[in-house]
Amino acid sequence: MSRFHPKNISWTQKAPAEGMIENNESSYDNFVSSFKPDNWRYAWAIGASLSTALIATPLLPFLDLANIVMLFLLAVVLIAARLGRGPAIVASIVGVAAFDFFFVPPRFSFAVNDFQYLVTFAVMLAVGVLIGHLTDGLRAQARMALRRESHLWSLYKYARELSSALQTEQIFDTTRNFIKRTFHAKAVLLLPGDKGLLSPPAFSRAENAEALHLGVLDMGVAQWAFDHKSPAGKGTDTLPSSCFSFLPLVAPVRARGVLAIQSDTDHSMLLAERRQQLDTFAALAAIALERVHYIEVARDAQVRMESERLRNSLLSALSHDLRTPLTSLVGLSESLAMSRPALAPEQLELAEALHDEARRMSNLVSNLLDMARIQSGKINLDLQWQYFEEVVGSALRISAPLLLRHKVQTLLAPGLPLVRFDAVLLERVLSNLVENAAKYTPPGSRITISAKAKDDLLEVAVCDNGPGLPAGREEAIFEKFVRGERESPLPGVGLGLSICRALIEAHGGTIKAGSSPEAGACIAFTLPIAMPPVMPDMDEGGAAMQDRTP
Repeated sequence: MSRFHPKNISWTQKAPAEGMIENNESSYDNFVSSFKPDNWRYAWAIGASLSTALIATPLLPFLDLANIVMLFLLAVVLIAARLGRGPAIVASIVGVAAFDFFFVPPRFSFAVNDFQYLVTFAVMLAVGVLIGHLTDGLRAQARMALRRESHLWSLYKYARELSSALQTEQIFDTTRNFIKRTFHAKAVLLLPGDKGLLSPPAFSRAENAEALHLGVLDMGVAQWAFDHKSPAGKGTDTLPSSCFSFLPLVAPVRARGVLAIQSDTDHSMLLAERRQQLDTFAALAAIALERVHYIEVARDAQVRMESERLRNSLLSALSHDLRTPLTSLVGLSESLAMSRPALAPEQLELAEALHDEARRMSNLVSNLLDMARIQSGKINLDLQWQYFEEVVGSALRISAPLLLRHKVQTLLAPGLPLVRFDAVLLERVLSNLVENAAKYTPPGSRITISAKAKDDLLEVAVCDNGPGLPAGREEAIFEKFVRGERESPLPGVGLGLSICRALIEAHGGTIKAGSSPEAGACIAFTLPIAMPPVMPDMDEGGAAMQDRTP
């Protein structure tokens, strides 16, 4: 960068961009000081005009006065290029006076005998002032171009550093270092927590001395800037008396945090003059934070997918290996209870308890195997047109041992249409729901199974009048290995409702949990109702007259 040095009036050459970034503050101070009426600049202007007169004096016998005027104008151009508009005007005035005194007859006197010289003086002064004004404008444009180049280069380096950041801490360090280097200010990124409240980052002992610490009021201002997505603090219209400037980090999806800045200087003009560059820094930081956030989301999703795949493989292997011995154990325990001669009462009780526990473990293994099959996409539906009342009766017969101490009520609307479903799988769904209601309700509770046709759906609900579902867990209980009560003494692994959801969705229906009218729990699901096929008409001989199947 070419820069005028006040001591030797020479051009100093530096690297086009690196030097500008390292000397932003000095460049800015030189820009401000160029408008101050420093005496040394005007002294140099006067000296340059007088030196031009001394140099041109020996050349008077060889040059016309018009050529000597050109020498004075050349001096004005050089003064304007080096020192600015004010010294150029002073150089023009001194040059006109020196030209009149040293070169216009009568020489060494300010008297003018020819009126034409007055016109020369006026034109010379006007041209000098105009040249000084134009040259100073070019200097200002060149200075502005160099400053813009410096800003663009710093933004480029900042964006390049952020593009390689893979962690939030790297974005913190990069932002803090670049703002300190570019603006000579301290900065810190404030990120929101789970509830949307900003919290300052934790600093190490080495960083604590140079870190930016915010008070309670400052955090309140930062929270306002985050909530309203608007700048606040120093240099803005919102709480300008604050010592900090808060810029919201607004990404394409949502706000990612707030950039807090504290300048080391007292020039509030510094932040105002570079507000656009600060806004660009904030936008780049917001985009980098959002990119890192989605990188973490993708990484977590990949880990969950791999964990789920490994867990399904493990469950499938275990269920296959355990199913055969458990089936044998159920049969042997049942044979033991029915053996002859009859067992003693104590031995018979132990045999029946062994049979019940073996059957429960067999059901758990069956659930694990079914879930592994569902997750692998190996579920095959045997869809047939059937009456829903039949599958309700079969499900109650299967669950009868668990319903001995409960009251079961069926409220099936009359004239339910035929529904196309897999009877075995839907029977599994109803038995799981009924057994789940019996398991989590005290003895004597009432379990109600209701069904009705509404529009194009068959609405089924299994409700009870027990304690109900925990608040806020209506959706979570359908996840795998999630139970209604986190710490429950009741047996189970939390797969029953998850299997029910998978089977109902495979039939094209939906399932949800809620509260029953009697303040208990209620699991409701729907099945689509379609137009069943028309039975063929039969003639007197029993032959089909016409096949009306659509």
